[in-house]
Amino acid sequence: MYKNIHTLLKSDNASLFADSLLNSYSQIFFSTYKPFAVLIMLVTFIDFYTGLTGLLAVMVTSVGGFLLNLDKNNIAKGLYGFNGLLVGLGLGIYYSFSWYLIFIVVMAAILTLFISVSMQGIIGKYNIPYLSIPFLLGIWIFTIATKHFDALGISERGIYTMNELYVIGGHSLVKVYEYFNAAEIPPFLKVYFISLSAILFQYNVLAGLILSIGLLLFSRIAFSLSLIGFFIAYSFYRSINADITLIEYSYIGFNYILTAIAIGGFFLIPSPRSYVSVGILVPLVAILSISLSSVLLVFNLPIYSLPFNVMVLMFLYVLKYRMSYSSKLAEVYYQYNSPEANLYTYVNNQQRYQFLNYTPVKLPFMGTWKVSQGHDGEYTHQKKYRHAWDFVITDNEDKQFKNDGDFLEDYYCYNKPVIACDKGVVEEVVDYIDDNVVGEVNLEHNWGNTVVIKHNDSVYSKVSHLKKDSITVKKGDSVGFGQVIGKCGNSGRSPYPHIHFQLQPFPYIGSETLDHPISNFLIYNNGSISFNNYTVPKQGELISNIETNELIKQAFHFVPGQQIKFNVEGNKVLELVWNVKLTPANETYLECTLSKSKAYFVSTDNLFYFTHFDGKKESLLHHFYLGAFKIQKSFYTHHQVNDDIPLHQYFPKKYLWFLDFISPFIRLAKSRFSLNYISVDDVFSPSRIELQSTTMNTFIGKKINDNQYIIQINQHGLESFNIKKTNKHISLKRILNNEVSLAAYP
Repeated sequence: MYKNIHTLLKSDNASLFADSLLNSYSQIFFSTYKPFAVLIMLVTFIDFYTGLTGLLAVMVTSVGGFLLNLDKNNIAKGLYGFNGLLVGLGLGIYYSFSWYLIFIVVMAAILTLFISVSMQGIIGKYNIPYLSIPFLLGIWIFTIATKHFDALGISERGIYTMNELYVIGGHSLVKVYEYFNAAEIPPFLKVYFISLSAILFQYNVLAGLILSIGLLLFSRIAFSLSLIGFFIAYSFYRSINADITLIEYSYIGFNYILTAIAIGGFFLIPSPRSYVSVGILVPLVAILSISLSSVLLVFNLPIYSLPFNVMVLMFLYVLKYRMSYSSKLAEVYYQYNSPEANLYTYVNNQQRYQFLNYTPVKLPFMGTWKVSQGHDGEYTHQKKYRHAWDFVITDNEDKQFKNDGDFLEDYYCYNKPVIACDKGVVEEVVDYIDDNVVGEVNLEHNWGNTVVIKHNDSVYSKVSHLKKDSITVKKGDSVGFGQVIGKCGNSGRSPYPHIHFQLQPFPYIGSETLDHPISNFLIYNNGSISFNNYTVPKQGELISNIETNELIKQAFHFVPGQQIKFNVEGNKVLELVWNVKLTPANETYLECTLSKSKAYFVSTDNLFYFTHFDGKKESLLHHFYLGAFKIQKSFYTHHQVNDDIPLHQYFPKKYLWFLDFISPFIRLAKSRFSLNYISVDDVFSPSRIELQSTTMNTFIGKKINDNQYIIQINQHGLESFNIKKTNKHISLKRILNNEVSLAAYP
């Protein structure tokens, strides 16, 4: 226990503890937005002692989580603390402030923490949140128990609200409170504001107005959904002539607000169908509220947020049983705690990472070859064998052979190495069939000499028509990409030398083909080169694998534990330090010691790309995130790499505010990234390379703004990173000394 207390006092953990306090407030609205958290905290202190008990409960929950060595990330995000906060507020508003109450709040916070962790184990295994169930169980248990505690007195503070406000803010605050409560506003809005404030056990227009402003600042989507959800419920009560006092008197209307935010934009990607789901679920929540209120009345217990919890959890659980994935009603799998960030990241990821379901197979040869027959071929690639390719080598006159082509050796591809298209295990080998004379075919052994490689349980590659006795592997061998497995021949049903290549779902020779793209390759067309990512090569295309450039590969080889230092010119900061770190989920990221910003990245043999960014948008690390958003680790002069950046990471906020409201339905803006390979000092033995990238925002096709970046690389790796903005130039010069600390490795 002493060790845990000592650990808590460390600076990093103290920062996590501060985050846990603030995030426990904002998590009530599924947020980690600090300004919103401050506003929520201020609202709880409209009743000072209620605010105090709420803060005490959060502190107890957070400290308890650290001392019990629970997941620090969950503690820092406030995932345990917000339920404790609600219990503390509920007890604080109901009972008079005393030492007995402090003891009860501490005990309630501890119990709520235990319930939260237990619910995480029970419900969390279904990848479903436990919402505010721990609050409900905790507050009900202590509500029933404390009825027998004579030492606790019922609070009368609500009777003297004006006096309490006067103590906090003097006559001015009292006047503001009276003004908003007496203001002539539509009944719908008045009940909306009070219902919003009731989430924090406050029951006044002023508190609701402050919360609505905070909600608007946090998320335009969440704010609009809160209004939509409440309006649907309000209209439903009116239309069926139900007792509207269920909303106006007990102010359980926050159930509809939270349901709309949770389903419309938080646990589901905001979309037309998520909004339709809100329209269906909110009336069901209203019916649940009416029926469950009657049930709980028997036990003299308030309903609190029970209808919201029941309906949201039930709906999320039902979605788990869908037979197929739906992009139109998509669940959020990586939570950014912002409907806008969830939406913009999802839209971007659908385009960027649609290939993640595919095995990263490459072409089975070295150098540049031509697709002589593609999918749905003219001759043999038909029906169940339709998804296959034939490859040959041609010269500048598009001929496959020299001389008259009468002999196998005349063909440029004959006897050329054939390589494994990805790592795997050899499943089948045939290597005894003679090569055909040019123009003849062997119909008895259709596929000729063949190698089948298993890459995973559902993807196998097959290369056929290989040269007799050229195969260098045997069944059961493990192979890696680029390993030579044989040579191009003319065996089987092959009138002239070529490679037949296909991907298939089964290991046997003769299996049907699989419609599967090639991960990365280049297409050559009239002197230009285009990079293709997870597409299908077409007949007639000249293609090759991408050759990795060692200088670029080294420049973007960031190892956990590494420390990258820059001298900064053109900025107040003189020295900048980025640390390469690793999350428990094995995500690699750069962290700036100055801004505490984090840029998460993935680095493969061919690609370096950033996945997401957390932190200050004005930081230099954010510029690096934008400028090196996607790097192909190869160099081809005038080659260009293009990609899209999530809107919330780069688009100007003054425009984004408007776009946030309509983005679930229509998207009018784009943030584009393009990288150009400018120069290399020596193609065969390079020592210096320059890349230039541009980021640009467009609205309805018109450019709003852009940034330019220059990346310089030398034999030591990344040499400099230059930022060019309007009337501004910042240069980061790499410091190479003492960059790696082995002690920092996990």
